Amino acid sequence: MAGVIRTPLDKWVEEGLKVLAVGGPDAVRVEVLAKRLGVTKGGFYGYFANREALLEAMLDTWERESVDEVIDRVEHEGGDPKDKIQLAGMLTFSGDRLLPLDLAVRDWARRDEAVAERLRRVDNRRMALLREMIGSFCSDPDEVEARSLIAFCTAIAHQTLAVDHEGRTRADVLDRAGDLILDRTRAE
Repeated sequence: MAGVIRTPLDKWVEEGLKVLAVGGPDAVRVEVLAKRLGVTKGGFYGYFANREALLEAMLDTWERESVDEVIDRVEHEGGDPKDKIQLAGMLTFSGDRLLPLDLAVRDWARRDEAVAERLRRVDNRRMALLREMIGSFCSDPDEVEARSLIAFCTAIAHQTLAVDHEGRTRADVLDRAGDLILDRTRAE
């Protein structure tokens, strides 16, 4: 079949990630992805043995993008540890790409132990980065652990909170939380 153009593997994975972010893992169906890509589902089986293989490839991509690529960029761009923490948080937990995926994977992990184990690995790597960076300006190991946990929880949980801040914007409150976590003095 010379001249037949196959839909690249990364297109299947990318479309699967888009569907996952909006509808969760149950919405990721070969037929749905093929329709969204404007192709037949036959090309899918040239890359994946089954749907589970696609889901695994999607998790591999999510993990690479949300940890490996974030850490590489943070190290490449340099800066002091406080700047690195902010950059890592911004890259991971803001925007239209990684944040919705992260929240979808977290929800999925509540029902799938294999996904929960992968999420645990990702979160442990993220916490290790926080510990390293916070440990560069804070010497108390208990305080390093507490600040790391507070930073991580704040980055994730504020996305799901529906709360007012009594005359303050969410951005103002998050900035102040960052000042406290990163031990920054405020310019008065």
